[in-house]
Amino acid sequence: MQVKLIDHTQNPEKVVAAAARLCYSPLGAMEIMDNFVPEQVENFLAKLTELGHDSPLEHASFTFAVEGISRACSHQLVRHRIGVSFSQKSQRYVKEKQFEYVVPKSIQKKDQAKLFDKVMADLQKQYEILLVAGVPAEDARYVLPNACVTNIVITMNARSLHHFFRLRCCERAQWEIRELANLMLAEVQQVAPTLFAKAGASCETEGVCYEGKMSCGKAPTIAELQK
Repeated sequence: MQVKLIDHTQNPEKVVAAAARLCYSPLGAMEIMDNFVPEQVENFLAKLTELGHDSPLEHASFTFAVEGISRACSHQLVRHRIGVSFSQKSQRYVKEKQFEYVVPKSIQKKDQAKLFDKVMADLQKQYEILLVAGVPAEDARYVLPNACVTNIVITMNARSLHHFFRLRCCERAQWEIRELANLMLAEVQQVAPTLFAKAGASCETEGVCYEGKMSCGKAPTIAELQK
C-alpha cells in the first residue's frame, strides 16, 4: 500500500482559522488573511477544537493518491460520502491481466495461503478465458475477487478527514482501511500539524470510546462515563 498527499489547499491552517475568525470579526476575510500571524492561527485553531466549531474545517481540502489497496478496502471507502470525492481505476476500461491481489495477514500465517493463491490464479485464468472468448471486460470483471488491487484518488475536506480518522484509526476498524487511515493521517500532519494534532481514534484523542459494547476496552465508553 502506498499513500501520498498530492495536493491540498494552500495554507490550509490559515484558511480555516481565517474563515472561523470571520464569523466573529467586522473585518473581511482578505484583511484577516493579510494580518494573521502564525501564532494567532495556532491559537485560533486550538480555540476551534475547544468550542467544537467544526464547519470552518470544510474550507481546507486534501487530495491523496492511493495505490495497492484491495477492492474490499475501496468498497469501505465509499461509505464516507460527505465532503469526499473518489476517482478509481476502472475495471471496465482497464483489463486486469495478471492482476495483483492483497493477501490478509490472517491467511499469510496459515496453510490456507497456498489455497488462496490457487484461487487467485484460477480466477485470473477464467477471466482471461472470458476475454479471449470475446466477453467484454466490463462483464468478464464479474469473476474478479475483492482481493484484486486497485488505485484510487481521494479528496476530503478537513472536517470529513477528522470524522474518517476517528472511525478508521480505531482498533475496531478492519485492518486494511485502518492502515490506510493511519498513513493518510501521517501525510496531513506533515502539512497541517495543528489542524490535525488531535485527529485519530477517539480513545487516543478524546479519552472516550463510541463503540459501545463492541469497545476494545482502551478507553471508557460513553455509557460507562455517564454512570
